[in-house]
Amino acid sequence: MRSDAVKKGIDKAPARSLLRADGLDDADFEKPFIGIANSWNDIVPGHVHLNEIVEAVREGIIEAGGRPFVFGVPAVCDGIAMGHTGMRYSLISREVISDCCEVMVEGHALDGWVGVSNCDKVTPGMLMAMGRMNVPGMIVTGGAMEVGKDAGKALDLQSVFEALGSYSAGRMSESDVKRIECSACPGRGSCSGLFTANTMACLTEALGLSVTGCATCLADDVRKLAIARETGRRIVQLVKEDVKPRDIVSKESFRNAIRVDMAIGGSTNTALHLPAISKDFGCPVTLDDFDEISRVTPHITSLRPGGPYSMKDFDDAGGIPAVLHILKDSLSDVPTCNGRSIAEIAAEGKVLNPEVLRGVSEAFHREGGIAVLKGNIAPEGSVVKQSAVSPSMMRFSGRARVFDGEKDAADAITSGSIVPGDVVVIRYEG
Repeated sequence: MRSDAVKKGIDKAPARSLLRADGLDDADFEKPFIGIANSWNDIVPGHVHLNEIVEAVREGIIEAGGRPFVFGVPAVCDGIAMGHTGMRYSLISREVISDCCEVMVEGHALDGWVGVSNCDKVTPGMLMAMGRMNVPGMIVTGGAMEVGKDAGKALDLQSVFEALGSYSAGRMSESDVKRIECSACPGRGSCSGLFTANTMACLTEALGLSVTGCATCLADDVRKLAIARETGRRIVQLVKEDVKPRDIVSKESFRNAIRVDMAIGGSTNTALHLPAISKDFGCPVTLDDFDEISRVTPHITSLRPGGPYSMKDFDDAGGIPAVLHILKDSLSDVPTCNGRSIAEIAAEGKVLNPEVLRGVSEAFHREGGIAVLKGNIAPEGSVVKQSAVSPSMMRFSGRARVFDGEKDAADAITSGSIVPGDVVVIRYEG
């Protein structure tokens, strides 16, 4: 085992002595050492419950004969960070998280590890570390929160932004905004639509690095703890079988994940994250792969923020296994951390609500949720969530209103100086 570097031989007596201070005994030194990267904090609503998931992973590791060790990594809430200088720390946190995982796993010669993640930059950061280290690993994502309710209408974080827009236009009172603010995010979990966190959870499952069903299982669903325990048991088995992330994930796996992304209309941020993750796995994908796959993959569901359905609706309709079932004829058959192949999972997937998850011939849109655009403004490529664009806006020309920062643009919008026909361009915020 890798961990023999810190626990075997007379010369490792000092390391063993320190480990005994952690509570280890002779029997523990015969077990695989399994790390758990815990991104818990009580700032990010998608992470406030992760200690419970970590404990379930620990239980699974112990049941399977491993010795768990928990370490912490940071997590930023984009919804709290945006609109001020804090947002400049969000994307770079991905690299910080990746480095934290690598430092702890490699620094202590762990035999395997589980990343307990949820929100936007944490999952891609952990996946990058997984590909780079190529030490047996799996991910458990914390799950989405329930939808909010206001007079029977479903709400999510996007509803609050929409309320602010209505307030700025004089169509909503401040008390109305406050009511929606207090109702939109009813409890723990990632935001309830298909924003970046839930998209990355779906793609992690599609890549084969999460237990089947993990991605769409809500934070408050009792199945989440069962999934976490199963992950703990499974990572010990992967270590014993010496199955590493690069044995599971290949270029074909990433192309499968992109196909799932296009089919569900995931966040445009995947165009930032999947290329970075794939590079660390040694099989890079590019925007050209997104473009090629999107053109031939139908958009088969319509989730918030671009449609009416929530992650709970998605889960109730069959989740990622149902999506794989719909796409089965266009997927490459590759392995997963479950010990079953993508084809096997797809064959067993069932569509439980054909309105939420439509077949290829009844798709919401003929092409995938994301389109790649190139031109004089973006010669190297840009992305648009075309599933959320109205047909009348597919071709548009207007006056460019150029701002050198987010705040200036926001002030112009709220003051009413942006009028129909204007095109808002924000520079230097990449």
